Amino acid sequence: MKLAAVENTVTKNEKRVGKFCSFCRKKSPWIFHVNTGSCNNCDIEIVAALTPRFDVERFGILLEGSPRHADILMVTGPVTRQAAPRVRRVYEQTPEPKLVMGIGTCTATGGVFKGGYNIIGPLDRIIPVDIYVIGCPPRPQAIIDGVVKALEML
Repeated sequence: MKLAAVENTVTKNEKRVGKFCSFCRKKSPWIFHVNTGSCNNCDIEIVAALTPRFDVERFGILLEGSPRHADILMVTGPVTRQAAPRVRRVYEQTPEPKLVMGIGTCTATGGVFKGGYNIIGPLDRIIPVDIYVIGCPPRPQAIIDGVVKALEML
């Protein structure tokens, strides 16, 4: 009888911890940025979204240096042959639950690089994508809006 009570308490505590972790992820998402061979315009817009003018840190959004600590992967550029295995590896290193955002037109269609000899294709051929933020390059406001919509999926 006592063992069942202890197991029941542990289960309740695990549920509480799970709810708390889910709450924290929604309130403070950590982002890891992956460049797969783009022209760097989308990268500049991501950095612009992190500057004090747009100040995404007020929403708790932080740029993380390791995919092992990230909640959201932001991928820019068309996927090249050289970058494809690296993108898969980064995706596998990111803990669950994870979201993938494709930033820019190149991640969705290949953009101006479409048909190039080293371009594999859009990002969704390599890893599953949850949100696309289309534009060449997308504005920082659109990137922030994409993060907010991605958080609704968590």
